[in-house]
Amino acid sequence: MLEHSMKSAQILLVSKERSPLDLPWISGENNGWQLETVVSGWEALERVHAGPGPDLILLDLMPGDSDGLHPLGWLRRVRPDLPVLVLASSDDLNQKPQALRLGAQDFLIRSWPPQQLEAAVRRSLFHYTESPESEIASDGIEQIGEGLFFVAASPSMRKLRAQAELLAQVNHPLFILGENGSGKDLAACLFHQLSVRSGFPFLKLNCATLPGDVLESELFGAVNANGRSKPGKLELCQQGTLFLDEITEMPVSLQAKLAQVLREEYFVTPGGESRIEMDVRILAATHVNVEQAIAERKLREDLYYRLSAFTVHVPALRQRKEEIPLLLGHFMNQLARRYNLPTRIFSPAALEACQRHSWPGNLRELEQFVKRYMVVGDGVMGNGRAGTAALERNRDMASVSFSGADPDKGRAGVPFEWSEPEAGASDLKSLVQSVKGEAEKNAITAALERARWNRKAAARLLKVSYRTVLYKIEQYQISPATRYSPGQGT
Repeated sequence: MLEHSMKSAQILLVSKERSPLDLPWISGENNGWQLETVVSGWEALERVHAGPGPDLILLDLMPGDSDGLHPLGWLRRVRPDLPVLVLASSDDLNQKPQALRLGAQDFLIRSWPPQQLEAAVRRSLFHYTESPESEIASDGIEQIGEGLFFVAASPSMRKLRAQAELLAQVNHPLFILGENGSGKDLAACLFHQLSVRSGFPFLKLNCATLPGDVLESELFGAVNANGRSKPGKLELCQQGTLFLDEITEMPVSLQAKLAQVLREEYFVTPGGESRIEMDVRILAATHVNVEQAIAERKLREDLYYRLSAFTVHVPALRQRKEEIPLLLGHFMNQLARRYNLPTRIFSPAALEACQRHSWPGNLRELEQFVKRYMVVGDGVMGNGRAGTAALERNRDMASVSFSGADPDKGRAGVPFEWSEPEAGASDLKSLVQSVKGEAEKNAITAALERARWNRKAAARLLKVSYRTVLYKIEQYQISPATRYSPGQGT
């Protein structure tokens, strides 16, 4: 079925000048792909809205066309699962980071050999037909950027999604409230992707991670030792969206300067060289109580009122526990691809413990748990020796533990704790290095057995290339006589 879908794939070429005859490798006899051409991003959007297909969009970037990437953001919003490849000249290679940031799956150079271009298209079509992300919208998971997803499978998150759809149409600043790790940055990215600014930069600045002088230069720019001006994010983000996380950690003096810029709607570059009219939408966020921050003079009242024309709240994970099974599976799939490890099915005991836990670290804590569960399974829950101290370590991401305590009744409960298997293996990288070989060997052996030792079929089961399977078979000296241990690497 996969082979059939790739052979009959429909490719939409968005090009102002080029014709299908310039790209003979698309409609060659070897693949028989169907090619359709439109001349603008608007026509492409109408084509996508009109009905089924296309299976892939090829966005032809004309030399020196600074607006050529604008349709990309809208296309990704309408069909987040649809692969979009950018075709450009080697002179426009500097636009690759922005294209990938806006959601392009690949950035191709016209001067590449036809075989290499065809292989890139084929690889993207294969990813589209094989990846479970192609049906992501129906599962309540929405792709909003490269590797970024917004989950709206609970009433509270669907309400937030509806607010984002509404507030994306206005151009006013927005204040985002929510606990640490709840996903305020994902909400900000969603607001940007849904807005008319989605084709322009989305930049982030965490006010809690930088000293005041560095934060000011990052925001407004600076003059280096050679006397050259380095633009700040306000200048780099023109026509786009700037997300200021943990705004209450910004020095009060810098808050005053930002409030003045918002009031006057312009700023002066470092050294007073030029005046720039500000065309940037500001999104600000904090996890602290705003009224208390204003009372303690950590947040200027005038700045708050300028940033809070609209305010939204991202609920904590404990307030949307119906999403936990979906998030567990989502993180498991993402991490398995990232670390080239097999996925693991969560046991009923693990799912029950996840539903009981209050998740003080929210999505960050949940992701850390999935990282460890992917490697050691139910061993992550240990033998239940510790109590409150285990939860505190879990909050710091040093270990994962669950308390069976009822938070409303205050019972001690039976905690689950995983102790690291060896000293010095406290992060995923070192942990994976210690067990990855055995896990890979067992996973490949199991796939080969399921495929009756058909190596190409095993590669399809593992979702890796045939060459990778051949290399791993040789590396681990796998043969039909190899014994597979079902308790490992599953």
